[in-house]
Amino acid sequence: MPRKLLKFLIIFDNTSLLYFPGQFLSGRVLIELQDETPALGLHFHVVGEGVVRAGTGRGERTYDKENYIDFRMRLLGDVDQGPAILSPGIHSFPFKLGLPVGLPSTFLGRYGWIQYYCKAALREPNGLIHKNHQVFIVMNPIDLNLEKPILAQPFTCEVEHKLGVACVGGGQVKCRVVLDRGGYVPGENILVTAFISNHSNVTIKRTKASLTETIEYLARGKVVQTEKRALAVLVRGKIRPGAKDEWHNDSLYVPPLPPTNLHGCHLIKISYDVFFIIEPKSMEKEVKLQLPIILATYPFRNNANDANTWPESVLKPETHYHYPSSLPIFRPWLHEKPDA
Repeated sequence: MPRKLLKFLIIFDNTSLLYFPGQFLSGRVLIELQDETPALGLHFHVVGEGVVRAGTGRGERTYDKENYIDFRMRLLGDVDQGPAILSPGIHSFPFKLGLPVGLPSTFLGRYGWIQYYCKAALREPNGLIHKNHQVFIVMNPIDLNLEKPILAQPFTCEVEHKLGVACVGGGQVKCRVVLDRGGYVPGENILVTAFISNHSNVTIKRTKASLTETIEYLARGKVVQTEKRALAVLVRGKIRPGAKDEWHNDSLYVPPLPPTNLHGCHLIKISYDVFFIIEPKSMEKEVKLQLPIILATYPFRNNANDANTWPESVLKPETHYHYPSSLPIFRPWLHEKPDA
């Protein structure tokens, strides 16, 4: 029996597949037939959804879901009429709809995702249904120039912590950490300055600065899973009792990453921090300073003339994400073992 359906494609006008909330999603469903074919209808469905699936074992899985787009339309056929006859050759069925404002950005994590895609189904009178789908990507940008001005200012954190036993020469470790600002975009460097004074009798084995991503997955209003990953790390050596050490604008590179939070999503929360960690050589607990930062899409501009220019090091939004066009979308480190 010859194959009647030669092609069944969903083709977007925007070949990059990347859209912003409020833009029009347009394209066509293309069908190529070898023979004359009756069709009851061609159904088109646009879906945007956030899903969390988390659990520790069989039968203990937690599930929650929210919908952002659920748009259905009929591109061919009428409920009150019989099947339409499609002649051999190529048939094109256009579609166009406006994407809602406030959609969260496309994202995929270990325990949940935010996904956008279109589905098409061609129904024949004999019960045969031909199906296809096509993913598209939504980016809801964060512009640092529209956030709180304090993010452009240096960010400081200080701590004084007692190490050792007081009766045998214990003392304090003083630490002051400064980031050059509180907001960044992928491709930029976080400049870390730190001053550490070891007034204890305990040797500090090393100090470390770590850019860390934390992803919280919520179901029914409760956090059910958390992912935490160190994205960039700087390490300096020991500080002996009575000694000092200084960091001077040491750089943590910001790799391609989703922006802080996912505006419009209530199931997945993303945050970024720079942790500065002091590790004593003895059995003492490490001292940790946490400096939360904002990761955005568009960088700070120095003046109005910079509105359409980008620093060479900064990764532009249309280039620093890579998404395949099939379901599901995987981030490259999903199956790596978490840091100990």
